This record gives sequence, structure tokens and C-alpha cells, in this order.
Amino acid sequence: MRNRLTCLIVVIYLFVAISSPAQQADPAADTPTAMCTFDDEKQMSVQYGLAKSSDKLPNGKVWTPGGKPMFLFTQADLVLANTAIPVGAYSMFVIPGKNNWTLIVNRNVDPSAKYDEKQDLVRAPMDVGQLGQEEKFFTVVFGHLGPKMCTMRLYFGKTGAFTEFNEK
Repeated sequence: MRNRLTCLIVVIYLFVAISSPAQQADPAADTPTAMCTFDDEKQMSVQYGLAKSSDKLPNGKVWTPGGKPMFLFTQADLVLANTAIPVGAYSMFVIPGKNNWTLIVNRNVDPSAKYDEKQDLVRAPMDVGQLGQEEKFFTVVFGHLGPKMCTMRLYFGKTGAFTEFNEK
């Protein structure tokens, strides 16, 4: 019963996020969303805040782009860094470093709550590389690399950080 309710909430959220005219009308109030669809039509999406590339990264400390956590919504059971992530909603944070980044998936989805390390489900290392041209805003992009694999890419300034989500 709980899984059905969680799925229903995720589906309603995705419908509202995609069809909301307010998001299209005012880019300054926009909350961007990136989405990946697996071959079985189940989706995962990430909603994130706007951050300018001129913003300073807190090297080695938990970062919330745009001053708020990112949110992961998944209709599929996922695996990230050998850790199972059940269907549902989660908050996400990043720890940027000079040579490596860490993606944190956290169970607490209260947007007004402070980050609580005790709620972490998984901390996944991210591959980091330099981009050819600077991104003006923090951006999340998915690549569908296989029937059960989506790679998540975070772009900020001239840095790109990458990790893989696999459908269980």
C-alpha cells in the first residue's frame, strides 16, 4: 500500500511539474527538472535549484545548488554505488571537491529542513572532468546509456561531474 501511495505521489508531482504554465512563464522562478526514462517506461527525475557559475563552491562541504536541496523522484527501484534506492522521493546534495565530487541521496524530503547526515541513504563518488566551455548555470542532465542505465551529469562552470544510476 505504501509503495502504491509513493508511486501515486511521484506520478502526480511529475504531471504537475511538466504541465505547470507558471514554470514556463517566469524563468527567474523556474525550478528546472531533468528526467530519464528506462526501457520499461519507468522514469527518474531530479528537480534542482538555479545557481550561477559565478557562485562560489564550498570545497569539501555539502552544497545545495540555488540554496535548496535537489530532489530525486523515482518510479523504479534504483542502484547507486551498490546501494539500493527504492521507489520514492529523496533529497540530494553534493560535496564538490577540487578533484572529486560526492553525490548524497538523503531520505529527508522536507525542503525547509537542514541537511542531516544521519538520513543519508548513499554517498556516491562522482567522476569529474573539465568542460570545453563554461556553463552559466548549474545544470543537471541525464543520459540513457542502456536499457537499465541512466548517467546523471552535473555541470557547473567548467566542471562536469558524472555518476550512474541503474534500474534494479
